[in-house]
Amino acid sequence: MPVRIGAELPEPLSSDAFWEYRLQNRLNLQWFMSSDLTFNWEMRTRFFAGDLVQDIPFYANAIDTDPGYVNLSWMIAENDTWLLHYIPDRLNFDWYTDDWRVTVGRQRINWGINTVSNPNDLFNIYSFYDFDYPERPGTDAVRVQHFIDWASRIEFAYSPARDARNTVAAAMYTFNRRGYDIQMITGYYRHRWAAGGGWAGSIRQAGFKGEVMTFMDFDNENSSRSVNVVAALSADYIFNNSLFLIAELLYNKNGGREQFLLLGEPLSADNPSYSRYQMTVQGSYPFSPILNGSLAGIYYPDEAAAFLSPSITRSIVQNLDLNILFQIFLGSDDSAFSNAGNVFAGSLKWHF
Repeated sequence: MPVRIGAELPEPLSSDAFWEYRLQNRLNLQWFMSSDLTFNWEMRTRFFAGDLVQDIPFYANAIDTDPGYVNLSWMIAENDTWLLHYIPDRLNFDWYTDDWRVTVGRQRINWGINTVSNPNDLFNIYSFYDFDYPERPGTDAVRVQHFIDWASRIEFAYSPARDARNTVAAAMYTFNRRGYDIQMITGYYRHRWAAGGGWAGSIRQAGFKGEVMTFMDFDNENSSRSVNVVAALSADYIFNNSLFLIAELLYNKNGGREQFLLLGEPLSADNPSYSRYQMTVQGSYPFSPILNGSLAGIYYPDEAAAFLSPSITRSIVQNLDLNILFQIFLGSDDSAFSNAGNVFAGSLKWHF
C-alpha cells in the first residue's frame, strides 16, 4: 500500500496531508574495558504520534522491525494514536592493536565512498531520502581489519541472516596509488556473487570519486535479474566563499524499483535507485556561523520524475539547532513516485 507522507502544503503540491509528531532520544555509551577492548552501545528511543500511527494499518509494524540477525526491536508501548519504540543500532565489542582490529556485534560497516549512492556499501547501505537518521543503520556482523601500512589494509566482514540466502560475506583490499585511495571488493551478497571497487581522489581542486559493482546470481531462476551492474561517479568542489557542490551520476542496469513506499525504506547495494539512470546535484552554503542552507535535486530521466529537497539549519543557542526541510517528489502517473507525496519537516535538536 503506497503512503503519502507529508504535512499540509499549498496546492498543487498536495491534496492530502498526514501529520506526524516525533520525540527522539539517542544515547551513545562506551565502556573502555581495557586498553585495547571497548564495548559500544548506541540506541534510539522514539515516540510517534499523529495521523500516520492512527490511519496507516501497517505503520506500527513497519517501525517495529529489525533486519539484523538478532531481533533487538522493542515496542515499549502503543495504542491507537501513539507508540514508543526502542532499538540499538550499535552494540558491539571492539578489539584493536596497532595492526589489527576485530569488531563483533551490531556495527556500521561503511564501505561506501560517494555521498548519495553507494553500491560498494554491501552491509548497511542507507537511504538518501531518510533525512531523520544522520547516524545511519548498522548490521550484525563480525569484522576483521588488518592494517598493512598508513594507506593499505585488508578487511573481511561476515553478516549472517535469518534466511541464509540473505547472508553477506565479503573481503576488501584498500591502497593508495598516485594520490587516489582505491578499494577492491569481492564476496557473497544475498545469494549473488559481488565484485567491484571504488576510488576517491581529485582532479585539480575538485574531488573525484566512483563506485562500481557487478552482481551475478548463483542460479538462473530469474533471468531478468541474473546480472546487474551498478556504477556511480561523483565530483565535488568547495568554492572560496564556502559554497560546496556535489554532482553525481548513477547507472543501475536493472532499472531500479517500481514503487516508493515509505521514507527510510531499506535500499540494497544491488538495486540502490528508483530508475536506471539518476542524476543528482547537491549544494550547501553557510550564510553565517549559525545559519546553513542546502538544496538537493535528483532527476530520473527514464522515470519522468524528479526530487527536490531544500533545507535550512539555524543554531538557536549552544547545543540547540532548528532545522526546516522540504522533500518534494514529482513524477508522472507511471513513475515510482506517483504516490510518494511531499514532506515538510521541522525539528529541534538538543545535544547533551
